[in-house]
Amino acid sequence: MSVATKSVDTIRIISAEAIQKANSGHPGMCMGAAPIGYELFAEHLNFSYKNPNWDNRDRFVLSAGHGSMLLYTLLHLFGYDVSIDDIKNFRQLGSKTPGHPEYGRTAGVETSTGPLGQGIGNGVGFALAEAHLAAIFNKPDFPVVDHYTYVLCGDGCLQEGMSYEACSFAGTQKLGKLILLYDKNNITIEGDINSTFSEDTAARFVAQGWQVIRVQDANNLVTLGKAIELAKSDLSRPSIIICNTVIGYGSPLQNSADVHGAPMGVENLEKTKKYFNWGYAPFEIPADVKEHCLAIANEKIKAEDAWKKMFAKYSETYPELAQKYEEYMRGKAVDVKGIVGKLEFDKPEATRASGGRILNEIAKVMPNLMSGSADLAPSTKTEIKGAGYFSPENRTGRNIHFGIREHAMSAICNGIQLHGGLRIVCSTFFSFSDYMKGGIRMSALMNIPVIYVMTHDSIGVGEDGPTHQPVEQLIALRSIPGLKVFRPCDGRETAAAYVEAFTQNCPTAMILSRQNLNQHEGSGLKALNGGYVLSDVNRPDVILIGTGSEIDLCMAAKDMLAKEGVRARVVSMPCMEEFELQSDEYKESVLPESIKARVCVEAASHFAWYKYSGDYGEVIAMKTFGTSAPAKVLFDYYGYTKENIAKAAKKSIQTVKSKR
Repeated sequence: MSVATKSVDTIRIISAEAIQKANSGHPGMCMGAAPIGYELFAEHLNFSYKNPNWDNRDRFVLSAGHGSMLLYTLLHLFGYDVSIDDIKNFRQLGSKTPGHPEYGRTAGVETSTGPLGQGIGNGVGFALAEAHLAAIFNKPDFPVVDHYTYVLCGDGCLQEGMSYEACSFAGTQKLGKLILLYDKNNITIEGDINSTFSEDTAARFVAQGWQVIRVQDANNLVTLGKAIELAKSDLSRPSIIICNTVIGYGSPLQNSADVHGAPMGVENLEKTKKYFNWGYAPFEIPADVKEHCLAIANEKIKAEDAWKKMFAKYSETYPELAQKYEEYMRGKAVDVKGIVGKLEFDKPEATRASGGRILNEIAKVMPNLMSGSADLAPSTKTEIKGAGYFSPENRTGRNIHFGIREHAMSAICNGIQLHGGLRIVCSTFFSFSDYMKGGIRMSALMNIPVIYVMTHDSIGVGEDGPTHQPVEQLIALRSIPGLKVFRPCDGRETAAAYVEAFTQNCPTAMILSRQNLNQHEGSGLKALNGGYVLSDVNRPDVILIGTGSEIDLCMAAKDMLAKEGVRARVVSMPCMEEFELQSDEYKESVLPESIKARVCVEAASHFAWYKYSGDYGEVIAMKTFGTSAPAKVLFDYYGYTKENIAKAAKKSIQTVKSKR
C-alpha cells in the first residue's frame, strides 16, 4: 500500500472515529470523498499552514459543510492549528471543530458552510474577486494575484436552486480559476437520488459554459489528479469535475442513506477498520502518514516564500501599485464621515437617490469598492458612475451585473468580501430580500461587512401592488442577530447609515424609499445611535416614534397636535439594533419611562414595535398585505395620515389618564 492510499484511509478512519465519539455527524461523505480531499491538499492546493491567511493561497470551500470532519482531518494532517484533541472534541461546546465549518473559528476554514449551495456561491465570489484584483495588479512576470478556488459539493448542493444561479453567472463571466469538485455518490438523506435528481448534470454545466470532466472512480488518485490538472489548464471557463464516489466507502453501510447523517455505530466502525486492515489505536495517526503529509505541507510553504520574494521585486518595479495593493488588502482608512458631511441635502429626495449620491462619493476615495445588483441598479441607484461593469472583457469593472439572481448574489457577495481586498455592496427591491435571506444570515453569522441596499421599502411602492410591497421583511431582517438594519427618514440619516456600514465589521441592510421624503432639521449623524430625538418640546405629553417615510407624517402630526395644545416629541428610530446597544441612560433620555403615551408608526409589520409602545401606546402598522393603488391613496387607506397619528396620540394620552 502506498503512503498516499494509507493517508486516504487515515482520513476515513479518523473522521469516522471522531463522529462516533461525538455520537453525531455525517461519516458518509467523509469516507467517500476522502480521496478528493487528499489529492487536492497533497498535490494541487497552494497553502501555507503557518500563514493560513496568505493573500495568494488557493481557496478551498467545503460547500457540503456536513462533511466538516473531512476538512478538519485534512487540516490536522497538513499542519494547521487543529490538534488531535480538537478532532476528539468534534461538535462539542467551544471546540475548533464545530458540526459545520465556521469562519473565524478554525484556521483554514475560508467560509461558514452548511446550508447547501451557499458554498458554491461563495466560491464564485472568491473567483470573481481573484479575477478583478488580478486585472488591477498583475504585470508581466509579476503574477501578484494568481490563485484558484476549489469547491467541494455534493448532490444536495446542486439540487438547491441557488447553485444553478451561481453556476450560470460563473459560466457567463468565464471564471476559469473556479473548479467545482462534485462528490457524486447519488445518496441524500431520503435515499437514492433517482427519484429527485435525474437530470443530465453534465449537459446542464455544458449549457452554462463550463468545462465538464468526469472521474469514473474517485479512489483512483492518478485519474483524479489528471482531472484537476486538466481543469486548471482551461482558464477560459470554470470547470466541474464529476467524481463518482461511494458514500461510506469501506463500511458495511456503504451506498446507503444510513451512513449519511449518523454515526455508523461501534460494531460497524470495527468492521470498517477490518476492511482497511486498520490496526492502530483510536485516533492514532500512523507515523508514516503523519511524516508524509507534514513533509508535503512544509514543501508548500516554499510557494509563499517565492511569492514574497516576487512581491519585493514588484514593489521596487511598481512602487505605487504595490502600495495600492497593500491598501486594498490591509484596508486603507477612509474618512467616510467627512465625505458624507460635505454633501448637501436641501430638498425633498428619495432615500434611494440620496444613497446613490453617497455611495458614489465614497467610491471616489475607495477604489476597492464594488457594487452589484439583481438587474436593478437604475432603480436602486447603486451604480458606481464611470467605473464600468465587470465582465470577461473588462475584469477591472467595479459594477457587477448579477442578473435576476438574488439568492446567488448574496452568497457571491459573501465570497467577494471573504476573499480580502474588496468591499462589496449589492442591491435589489426590498420585497425580494426574502430570496436573499440565506446569504444575509450567513453574512451576519460570519460577521462580515457586506452592505445590502434594499429600495422600494413599503406600501409606498404603490401601483405595483402587494407582490412588490414589503410588509413582513423588516421584522424578518431585524430578527437576524448581528445585522444592522437602517430605515432612514432622509438624506442625512442615509449618510449616517453609510458611515455605520463602512466603520463597523458587520453586515448592514439599508432600507430606502422610492418616493421623495422631506429633509428634517436636526437629522444627521445622531442616527448612529439608532434612535434619537428629532424634534422636541418642553414637557412632552406623548412621543411619536417612526422610521423612514413615516417620520414626515409624525412631524406633520406633531404640528397638528400643537394647535390643540398637545405637546409631542418626535423620535426617529432608523436602526433598532443600534439603539438597543446604547446605554440605559441614553435610551431613557430618548424614551423616558415617565412618558407612557406613545404612538409607533411604520408602514410595515407591527411586531417590532410593542417593546417601544408599552402598555399604553398605539401602533400604526401593517397587519395585512398591501394592495395596488397610488402610494398616496394607500397611505390614506391604511391610516398613515397625520390626522390618524394625532388621533392615536390623543387616545394613548387618554388611556394613560384612565389608568392612573
